[in-house]
Amino acid sequence: MRKNLALSKKVNEESSHDIKLDLDVRCQKLIGKLLQQSCPGVALFGEEGSTGADNAPYRWVVDPIDGTVNFAHGLPHAAVSIALQERARSKREADYPDGYRTLVGVVLDPFQNELWTAMRGGRALMNGKPVRVSRIRTLREAMVTIGFSKSRASLEQALPYFTWLVRRVRKVRMLGSAALGLTYVATGRLDAYMERQINLWDFAAGGLIVQCAGGRFWTEPGAIPGKYRMIASNGLIHSQLRIPR
Repeated sequence: MRKNLALSKKVNEESSHDIKLDLDVRCQKLIGKLLQQSCPGVALFGEEGSTGADNAPYRWVVDPIDGTVNFAHGLPHAAVSIALQERARSKREADYPDGYRTLVGVVLDPFQNELWTAMRGGRALMNGKPVRVSRIRTLREAMVTIGFSKSRASLEQALPYFTWLVRRVRKVRMLGSAALGLTYVATGRLDAYMERQINLWDFAAGGLIVQCAGGRFWTEPGAIPGKYRMIASNGLIHSQLRIPR
């Protein structure tokens, strides 16, 4: 990613608010190959395609370049996100409706040389050192990040919410990388992150990192299949936040 940041990039697919790069596919193939070599037979669920059985006992959840639009424009704010999930023994133990729960989360920012890691039940680390969420207790002191798409339906709900939010917090940022937004909450750089239409591969690793850093992470399935509503926070301001349906 560092090598290709300033170079022109081949676009495989483009929409009004997103793009798919050839490099996304190449990165996921490389990541998948390395993961398969170290853990043969584990399924992979990724933004650029999936391998293995849908009900596999374990699966990797991979976003090879989280923040593709930033990266495509030469903005060095993007990350690699990898989570290891297991099929839970019961619905009660599962994190997500498909029956899985996250065991390990890893997010790499290759531009800042920052690596976040977390194991379920353990502490969140950045470059091997423990990190913790902020201690901000009120919205008026908080700096938060949000994300939403550009579809008409999304904007009709998101813009009134943005107005509600921006009047109550210190600052709102839109960063363009869900994985980094979550790790910034875990590290105390941000106090909360909300998004109403987000994919599993965007937050599977970062959500666990937030929890292991002492924060609170909440999701529920959205109206669009495969999409989720999400709130991540330091836990202290969580009850003061909301997200539109």
